Amino acid sequence: MTENLRPSGAHSTDQDPTSYPYASPHGTAYDSATGGYPPPPPYAPTNRRKAKRPVALLAAVAIAAGVIGGGTATLVGQFNGQDSAATGSGGAVNGTTVSQSSKGTVAGVAEAVSPAIVEIGAASSAGKSTGSGVVITEDGEIVTNNHVISGAQQIQVTLSTGRTYTADVMGTDPDKDLALIKLRGASGLKTATLGDSSKVRVGEEVVAIGSPEGLTGTVTSGIVSALDRDVTVAKDDSGSSGQGQGQGRQGGGQEWPFEFGGQQFNGDTGEETTTYKALQTDASLNPGNSGGALINMDGEIIGINSAMYSPSSSSAGSGSSAGSVGLGFAIPVNTLKADLDTLRAGNGS
Repeated sequence: MTENLRPSGAHSTDQDPTSYPYASPHGTAYDSATGGYPPPPPYAPTNRRKAKRPVALLAAVAIAAGVIGGGTATLVGQFNGQDSAATGSGGAVNGTTVSQSSKGTVAGVAEAVSPAIVEIGAASSAGKSTGSGVVITEDGEIVTNNHVISGAQQIQVTLSTGRTYTADVMGTDPDKDLALIKLRGASGLKTATLGDSSKVRVGEEVVAIGSPEGLTGTVTSGIVSALDRDVTVAKDDSGSSGQGQGQGRQGGGQEWPFEFGGQQFNGDTGEETTTYKALQTDASLNPGNSGGALINMDGEIIGINSAMYSPSSSSAGSGSSAGSVGLGFAIPVNTLKADLDTLRAGNGS
């Protein structure tokens, strides 16, 4: 009987393939006429047993790695050739990576930034005042408002840890109500990150940290309620304004004076004033928050808190010091960044 060879490596249905002494790994008969094997089949049979082994291994890894984000589960789905958006009873399980970071929460922002916010105690012939400041260098450069330290004969700074330092004034800019002070003998301090106030939008969540009425490290939160508000504050510590610039000043005078919309608030602003564009926030600000930080939800400083609206103390000489009504103002951080070289050089406007 003549041997019948099938093309493309197909086996004869009436022959036992084991009767051929030479066979390819796929069972293709040896062609004695050509001295070789016919061409291989158009596709190789899938070795299903071997294909499942790495998938099973990855699945086991996915179970073990589930507590750190579930990234391996996505890899398993891709290895199986499945769309990661598809879910089946026997396929890879879709999951959302849950970050353990508290970034984006008030608690997370407070925890991250509070170590860089300090309390400033300024003593002058008019009395004592309490304000706040923001640490911007590890060796103790601190930004605050000019009206917090204006006229001060001695400046004491208390860190969030309770440690105190004596500080010296590096430079002031009364026109922008900014000042830069430097701690003596400080190193390795926690610093704040300066953001970009040009990107701030109305409605964004913010956190304010400071020392209202001397209550160190007080955290409040709210939103940015307006941009580019014209706020007028006392420019220096002269005349009647000298007794009004301090936050919680002992020894007489009104607290935290400023003007807005042609009206005076929190006492007499004095004869010399300055006006700047401010961020408005409904985060609660009170005397002592001045010089502290207004922070976005990424933990970046977007403003230096500087003034508040308090209608019950709007008349000069009233002697009242009403608290926040949800209208606070902060100097945009971009104003500060543009002024840093001037402050470090000790030159004011």
